[in-house]
Amino acid sequence: MTQRSTAAAARKFRRERLIGRYLVNPAVGLLDRIGIRSSMIAELETIGAKSGQPRRVPVTVSIDDEGAWLISQHGHRAGWARNIAANPQVRLRQGKRWYTGTAAFVPDDNVAARARTFARGHAAESATAWTIKALESDPISVRITFTAA
Repeated sequence: MTQRSTAAAARKFRRERLIGRYLVNPAVGLLDRIGIRSSMIAELETIGAKSGQPRRVPVTVSIDDEGAWLISQHGHRAGWARNIAANPQVRLRQGKRWYTGTAAFVPDDNVAARARTFARGHAAESATAWTIKALESDPISVRITFTAA
């Protein structure tokens, strides 16, 4: 990545972080509290790399029988990604169900193809992939392998 594209990615990350922190995350939390949920949205709980305290953030997720796929749209710069790098043990809540697992970055995964798997139905695949692409700065796939609860 060139110095110019690195600076652009950093600016995009800062802008998206503000939007997420002050608009999207509170909106998802409010919808969750009033009972409106999406199968694509889950709550990821990590342990803060600096604080050692549990941290929760809404994430887009695709869950299967063995685990879940997430995309860290800002690579290792995202707070939850830094937390995973420090401690890969995580919890994931979808609806009322909690899953426990171990997270790992999958740098060789095709993020664009992975984003299409998050959609529920063929018609939504392009829109889902486009939305994730528009919000990313340095994406990387993350695989959570579930452990026995």
